[in-house]
Formats: sequence, C-alpha cells, structure tokens
Amino acid sequence: MKRIAIQGTLGSYHDIAAHRYFEGEDIELQCCATFEEVFDAIRQDSRCIGMLAIENTIAGSLLHNYELLRQSGTQIVGEYKLRISHSFVCLPDEDWDDLTEVNSHPIALMQCRDFLNRHPGLKVVEGEDTARSAEQIKRENLRGHAAICSKDAAGLYGMKVLEEGIETNKHNFTRFLVVADPWQVDELNRHRAHEPNKASIVFTLPHQEGSLSQVLSILSFYRINLTKIQSLPIIGREWEYEFYVDVMYDQLLRYKQAIAAITPLTKQLKILGEYEDGKSNVQ
Repeated sequence: MKRIAIQGTLGSYHDIAAHRYFEGEDIELQCCATFEEVFDAIRQDSRCIGMLAIENTIAGSLLHNYELLRQSGTQIVGEYKLRISHSFVCLPDEDWDDLTEVNSHPIALMQCRDFLNRHPGLKVVEGEDTARSAEQIKRENLRGHAAICSKDAAGLYGMKVLEEGIETNKHNFTRFLVVADPWQVDELNRHRAHEPNKASIVFTLPHQEGSLSQVLSILSFYRINLTKIQSLPIIGREWEYEFYVDVMYDQLLRYKQAIAAITPLTKQLKILGEYEDGKSNVQ
C-alpha cells in the first residue's frame, strides 16, 4: 500500500487527484494542514509520496510550492491535471432560503465570483480547505451555512448539493505534481506505462545581458518544447532570479544534449524531475 501525503482533508481536490492518479492501487492518505507538512511527511518517512498543486489555469502558479519543492530535495515522478468543478452544498434539511453564509477556500471563492455575485445576500467567509468547510458545517451542524466544495466531498460528508458546476470558467484545471524521495524514483518508474517525455528544471543565471535568451535559443535549437517558465526572486540578491522551466521532448538523447549545452551558461542548474506528461490523464 502506498502512503500519499496531501494538503487538505478527505474529499479535497488533492484527495480526488491522488485517487485518480493511483487508480487501481491501494493507497493510504496522510492529510496535512499545509504544504510544508507534506514535505515534512516525506522527510520523516522516505517511503511516503507527496502530491501537491503547483498551478491552476485561472488562479495561476502556487509560487511558494516551487521553492518548497527545490529546497526539499524530492524528485517529481509524475503529474495529474484535474478538472475542477465546484458545487454549492448545505445541510440535508436546509435549502436556499435558509442560507446566510458561504464558506470555502479563498481560491475556490474567487473561481466562483459570478455565482456569488448573483447571491449578494450571502456572507462570504474564507476557510482553509474546500472539503473541510463542508465537514465542519456538518460536524457542528452550522445552520444557515453553505460550502463550496467538490461533489465528492458533499457525498462524503452527507451534504445536500444545491447547484453543481458553479465555477465561473469551465476550463478550470489544476495541475498536481507527484513527488518522492530520490531513492524511490527508480522503483516508481519501474511500473509506469510510458517513458518520460517531460522534465522540470530550475536554474540561476549570471547577472548579464542576454543570459536568458542564450538558454532559450539553445533549447529551441535542440527542438525542446518549452511549456512553462516561472521566475522567482532570489531573497537577499537584488534583481537576481531563479527560473523554473518545464520542457517536453520526444527524444531522450536530444533532451540530454540540450541540458548539457545550457549547463555551462547557468550559475546553478538542478533537474527537479523527469516524468510523463499528464495530458492523457485530464478528465
């Protein structure tokens, strides 16, 4: 049985993504309050696997998670792209006219802004997790309270679904990374269906004109597809940045040659993981 550390509680989108990524396998979830706790769980038990959101098509990147990932020493072994669909839920014996307050994670609330604007009488209160908001309402019998969460969470906690699909933008996906202690990588890779075709790297550059464009030109020369670039400031070093880059490739040798070619141009370069693109997992 695999032990998977997630941020959030049972019924959360992390829970859903973990079960879909490891579909057909026996897994045990370790629910963590923060992303820091996810990486702590891996440090305490190197057999533990972490699953964490890294970006959303509407809310953007979770910048802090990039830094946590780099500092942790873990390796990315996979990704999952989950379609996010929010539901408006309440206690089983209540209905629209009974509700005065809605609770959820701030990002979920932001993603349902149009729905909330149509219900100005509801007081909006931020919580730490979508599923936990539903669980708390049910556990404490908070009458007049509604939650925005997944339909799965509503069923898990015995809540009534008043409306489904309330997110403003229906093209709402979150990308989750699967991370593990480096010594586990070979074992996990042994069971995957396809060879890696994607990599995540982080590097710093000399503070000189044209340094980034040189790196990007080399990647282009080797026909490496750049799918994401995210810069983060280096604390204590004014106007210097770390660059987190995702690339896709169809030939491993050409990818290796590209990495070898750009390495001398960087001050530091680290491969965060080589894994299979998660596009085939989108549901």
